[in-house]
Amino acid sequence: MSVGKPGTAVLGAASSAEGEPDHGLKLGLTTYTLRKFSLDQAIEMTKEAGLRYISLKDMHLPLKSTRTQRQEASKKVKAAGLTLMGGGVISMKNNEQEIREAFEYAKDAGMPTIICSPEPEALHIVEKFAREYDLRIAIHNHGPGDKRYPSPLDVMRAVKDRDSRMGVCIDVGHTVRNGEEPVAAIEKCAKRLHDFHMKDVTAATANGGAIEVGQGVIEIPAVLRALIRIRYPYHVALEYEAQADDPMPGVKASIAYIRGVLGRM
Repeated sequence: MSVGKPGTAVLGAASSAEGEPDHGLKLGLTTYTLRKFSLDQAIEMTKEAGLRYISLKDMHLPLKSTRTQRQEASKKVKAAGLTLMGGGVISMKNNEQEIREAFEYAKDAGMPTIICSPEPEALHIVEKFAREYDLRIAIHNHGPGDKRYPSPLDVMRAVKDRDSRMGVCIDVGHTVRNGEEPVAAIEKCAKRLHDFHMKDVTAATANGGAIEVGQGVIEIPAVLRALIRIRYPYHVALEYEAQADDPMPGVKASIAYIRGVLGRM
């Protein structure tokens, strides 16, 4: 597949027939993509990519930060015209105090969703705090090698009988690396899909590597159609893991491809 020229359609979002940018999808970036850069740089780079939504990884807002530091980070995001959609991925041990600290972190920063990977034994604590803090939980699947949640369907089995705030973050790359069909996963998780990591991979195997969206094996148009079909309301966060020292060409090419696809729908 061709992504066209890097930057094509990046500055202007594709619109649906109803005039909604990106067919209503909240297309943004998770800042693990920009892990070699500061928070200020990550904010500017997200804007440079033509995006309006962002999720923060802990190298940009440390879990051990103070309430004031979290509030200042949130103000920076808002002042830049971006919407903070969440934070993570945050690992959670079966430790009530540590889990509460993660919820305080999210609350202080104004994050509506915690993207996380809790120990299964800790799910009852996470659920309790999800209710107390009224925050969405999006448990992230990491594909082959993840002993807890290799598949988004593993997450669904863990949360389906719990509070509705307990949900899934589908990482489409890890899902495909796990040998699964992503559209089926989206449909099965639709009612609990609280976050979505968009990427592409070189192979539908455990050793599939990161590549620009549209250059790999994932049927991105089908994935986007599925998200639109279920009226997915939360973050579609690009997570481009290649070229950590110089990610922007790949980020821009990925966003251009996604918006090119959306523009043809």
